[in-house]
Amino acid sequence: MKMWKALALVLSFVIVPGGLALLRSDAPTEAPTGYQTPTYSEDSGSKSIGNGLTGPNGETFASTQAVFEETDGVDKGLGPIYNAQSCAACHQNPVTGGASQITEFRVGHKRDGRFVNPTIMINNGQTAVPNRSLVNDRAMCPEAQQLAPASEDIRTFRMSLSTLGDGFIEAIPDSTLLKIAKQQRALSNGRITGQAIRVPVGEAPGKTAIGRFGWKDQHASLLSFSADAYLNEQGITSRLQMVDSTSVCKTTTDPEDHVDASGNSDIDRFAAFMRGTLAPPVDPKAFYTPKAQAGAQIFNQIGCATCHVTSITTAPEGTLVNGGAFAVPEALANKTIHPYSDFLLHDIGTGDGIQQNGPPETADKLRTAPLWGLRTRDRLMHDGLSATRENAILRHSGEASSVTRAYRQLNGTQKQQLLTFINSL
Repeated sequence: MKMWKALALVLSFVIVPGGLALLRSDAPTEAPTGYQTPTYSEDSGSKSIGNGLTGPNGETFASTQAVFEETDGVDKGLGPIYNAQSCAACHQNPVTGGASQITEFRVGHKRDGRFVNPTIMINNGQTAVPNRSLVNDRAMCPEAQQLAPASEDIRTFRMSLSTLGDGFIEAIPDSTLLKIAKQQRALSNGRITGQAIRVPVGEAPGKTAIGRFGWKDQHASLLSFSADAYLNEQGITSRLQMVDSTSVCKTTTDPEDHVDASGNSDIDRFAAFMRGTLAPPVDPKAFYTPKAQAGAQIFNQIGCATCHVTSITTAPEGTLVNGGAFAVPEALANKTIHPYSDFLLHDIGTGDGIQQNGPPETADKLRTAPLWGLRTRDRLMHDGLSATRENAILRHSGEASSVTRAYRQLNGTQKQQLLTFINSL
């Protein structure tokens, strides 16, 4: 009797055609979805709903959103060179944490066929900002304003990415991404070769993990990603990025993001907010129509899903990721997500020539853009230069050439079905 009571705690049944089926307690469940982090002027986060994950050291999900939205000024360490005053300034459509039409400007050049990060001179040519492909749009004084040197003939824009659902992405095991890359090569006879790169984890010195965040997969950890963005987009230093890009017009002392009495700092709260967000939802009114479902089949048939992977499952609860620095919590564990991405680097003919954390051959590769939430974006691809879904499809070449050819061979009805499906995401 005791045995059956114990089993009842871990086993359940579901009704299926023909009878009952056992639902294993360790079977993956669907990740919660929704656009539930609205932006309010007062009481930030008070109307928000997360995935159940709380903030660090007992803080609420709402309080982490408030810090994500907080506007920083010079008195808090903003600058000297920066792009925005808050995380939400670049990640806010249609709710806080989403994508936006804000771009980042990067430059560089090649020497002997390899990408070289430029040295950008500021302060009337008296001060160098070395080894930095990012050209910040803003400065806290005229002397610090960056200008792209004429010598840098590689110039590109990068669209701001959505951070919604990023906690689930962080919880994907490295082994899963490596398996996807292996399967791609087998399924495409070597034509599609997604590349996984190992990148340093800032909070785990000496450790690396498979990158998955940023257009170049330059980060594996949301804490590392937060610290990098705080420095490069806002000019604010932290315990993981302790030195500012320049001291011209600087009035504060590094690091500027301090651990407070609660034991938390801003970068901890940024990471906690992203980890706590729901995954982007489909539009149910459009997604489940016969036209969209026919388009979903075409999406798979012509090979889009080889890279834009439809379903991925996160790691079990307690799994250590990020070089052992983060244990996957229950809210993120064993969840099935539908990101429509493999989070790998590919050469699809639109590469920007910029090399970051990866080896030289990644300069012309980009991370597969997740298509979840696509219906909320009007400028597509990494550079935002595609204004229509069809143009974005047709820009794919390189590893995606066979898929683009297959799309061209569809009849008008099939193309409309595919586009209907894509627009429901």
